[in-house]
Amino acid sequence: MFSIFTFGRDLYTIRKALMLSSLLFIIGIAVGWIGTGSLERLLMQQLQGLGSISEKLRESSNPQLSFFVFIFLNNSIKGILIIFLGALFGILPAIFLLINGAVIGFLVHTFVLQGKDVFELIVKGLLPHGIIEIPAIIIACAFGLQFGANVAASMVRRTRSGGDWPSFMRQTLTASIWIVILLLIAAVIESTVTFALLS
Repeated sequence: MFSIFTFGRDLYTIRKALMLSSLLFIIGIAVGWIGTGSLERLLMQQLQGLGSISEKLRESSNPQLSFFVFIFLNNSIKGILIIFLGALFGILPAIFLLINGAVIGFLVHTFVLQGKDVFELIVKGLLPHGIIEIPAIIIACAFGLQFGANVAASMVRRTRSGGDWPSFMRQTLTASIWIVILLLIAAVIESTVTFALLS
């Protein structure tokens, strides 16, 4: 039920939602890259908030452990919540993808405009943990989008299809477990490898 093979089969069954999730994230990156005006202020607030938290964690007695605990709990809670909040017609997972993509696009574009080393940002700051964390978030949001699609389809049919919901809820449970595992690995990498590379 919770094997990685089952998880792989589940991902195949929501492949359209996965493609949409990936597309929304890419659109978010593009929007963040060209973001101006009120959007730019919103993204700056996001980055300043992250910077403030980062400074507080660095001042703790054990920065690496503090980073790990914060990153893991923050990402895991959001990752699980976004699956089930997708029941609201998939709106929140879509917004979540756009905002997270936009933050990355804005950050990279800001580095370019300031003449900073973008290669170092991507290779040292994003790639080590992002190669696991970003797909995990995209997968979580894909299940959220599929949840919303299933709710909408049930409302249109005005009935809950007997076999579909139990199967899908089992898929969300399996996905939740594997998403937490992936985010745990990403948090370990971010609080050790990424932390060391950027120190």
